[in-house]
Amino acid sequence: MKIRPFVAALLLILSVCSSPVSAGDLEARLLEMSKQIDGRVALYARNLDSGREVGINADEPVRTASTIKLPIACAVAKFVAEGKHAWSDRLIVQAADKVSGSGVLADFSDGESISLRDATTLMIIVSDNTATNLILDHVGGDPVNDYLASLGLERTRVMRKIRGDGTQLKPAQGWTREGSRPENQRFGIGMSTPREMVRLLEMLEQGKVVDGNSSQLVLQMLERQQYKDGIGRKVDQFRVASKSGSLDALRSDVGIVYTPHGRIAIAITVDGLPQIDYSPDNAAQKWIADVSLVLLESLR
Repeated sequence: MKIRPFVAALLLILSVCSSPVSAGDLEARLLEMSKQIDGRVALYARNLDSGREVGINADEPVRTASTIKLPIACAVAKFVAEGKHAWSDRLIVQAADKVSGSGVLADFSDGESISLRDATTLMIIVSDNTATNLILDHVGGDPVNDYLASLGLERTRVMRKIRGDGTQLKPAQGWTREGSRPENQRFGIGMSTPREMVRLLEMLEQGKVVDGNSSQLVLQMLERQQYKDGIGRKVDQFRVASKSGSLDALRSDVGIVYTPHGRIAIAITVDGLPQIDYSPDNAAQKWIADVSLVLLESLR
């Protein structure tokens, strides 16, 4: 038997039987834990069933990295439901469209095509950068932002297309109106806040992002995401629907964990990391996993 899942399960079982942690005590514990990581922490978590919540810098705008792909997927589902696009739309993968980093489409033959639905799936489950750019070219970044604004998400915005990864960066292009503003260019591909990401996850669970079927489709994509080094790292005995993001100095993760004592939505970002480390044992990834476990134990 694996030690980590066993310990995680034991802690969660014990937590169900123990007295609830007060909001003040939980916040103090999280603030103390934030001293363990060399970076700027922003987080928010909410038990969607009990309403208990906690946050640190929860309304602070942060760089999203690839977590912006979740709002993009929600917008695509909305456009399909409205008939503006169809899941069967074909996106052509040309050499000029390919960017480095996560995903598989950059290895497709030039001129191959993929459906909008499959591209959206790849954007979520393997964080495909090329798929993301093809989707933004197809539906438009500004319409995505207009849709997010209609949901009441005022600080969650796509800024531009993805340049790639590491030293293989293409020139920045595909700027949205929001991304063209000088004060927003520091956010890279996207901006959000932990509270707004959790709100988006909550609306997905409520079937309000588009409709019930479309919301479930996006949630199912999140459940199949293949990178579970953060929120899902120590809780593989529970369903986890999540989307992570990474930059040289940043790690982030947003998702819902389905526990016996409630559906707990979490959004965590750590930025300003002093060392570049893309291994699964990146210090911030492990810290996010530890914090997520505390949140699952405490928010009942």
